[in-house]
Amino acid sequence: MALTLAFHFYDLPLRHPFTISRYTVKIQKTVVVCISDGTFSGYGEATVNPYYHSTVEKLSASLAKVLPIVAITSEIHPKDFWESIAIVLKDDYFALCAVDMAYWDYYARKNMRTLRSYWSDEDSKTPLTSYTIGIDSIAIMQQKIIEMSWPIYKIKLGTPNDIQIVESLRKITDSVFRIDANCAWNANQTIKYASILKELNVEFIEQPLNAGDIEGMKKVKSKSVLPIIADESCQREKDVILCSELFHGINIKLMKCGGITPALRMIEVAKEQDLLLMAGCMTESTVGISGLVQIAPLLDYLDADGALLLSQDIAEGVTFDFGKIVYPNAFGSAVKLYVPKIIKC
Repeated sequence: MALTLAFHFYDLPLRHPFTISRYTVKIQKTVVVCISDGTFSGYGEATVNPYYHSTVEKLSASLAKVLPIVAITSEIHPKDFWESIAIVLKDDYFALCAVDMAYWDYYARKNMRTLRSYWSDEDSKTPLTSYTIGIDSIAIMQQKIIEMSWPIYKIKLGTPNDIQIVESLRKITDSVFRIDANCAWNANQTIKYASILKELNVEFIEQPLNAGDIEGMKKVKSKSVLPIIADESCQREKDVILCSELFHGINIKLMKCGGITPALRMIEVAKEQDLLLMAGCMTESTVGISGLVQIAPLLDYLDADGALLLSQDIAEGVTFDFGKIVYPNAFGSAVKLYVPKIIKC
């Protein structure tokens, strides 16, 4: 039976304005992709993101390019499918991610399996997800923690008073902190801050330096008392080996690497290099999050709170119980759109 691909853009309103060191988002625009044979349908997602040059126009054009490839695709393995579309989408890894995720979901549903069963046992242990606190006034950041009691918080930093922020947040919770500076610090600053943050029960620091500061990262890795995790420095498969020399671990994001298929390869290489493994998300709906957490059994850390940051979601699927992943009893990634008729798939 012939396959079809459909996609639709949505506006995702956030619970609070989400600020990192680079920009603030109040409404996140995203695209949901559906691949279907008329009986079984799979879903994937990619967000609009100015930092990674992901726009509505670019995503639309890219997804249109793969329509004829999907139409002639028989039931091939997702890894082979990824190879066929990666040639066309080599300049748009966000779109590549959405299509790859949708096909994996479709393939698993058609074969009546959960998506994660292709690389892990159903009952494998999974890490808890963190909950992100975006940059704001200290009072508002404290209020966000009070509103959402959680075992692990990821604190966004990159302000003139970063240490004061963490000290103030520590006064209201004993939960573990993880710090994400989004390239806002320099090497000496990071080394100094790491010693202070360790005493404040911070688990690790994510991407403190600009991705191009190779010498700075070498210095930080050798002197930091906290593990340093790569994010902006680790976008594609080719980045893993270099990151093994500069970081203690990597944060894999499906949209940056091109989907589940390359993420699995990155995980293999990272384990060979003895790197700590984390997967993260964008501010996205339950569609993307449900696909992301399928690789959670392979990870040390998880940041999959994208849908928790929304005031209104567009789908149901995976949920979280105080950080713990709750997988629905369903095949594929278990996603169900609240408004499925918008995507005629």
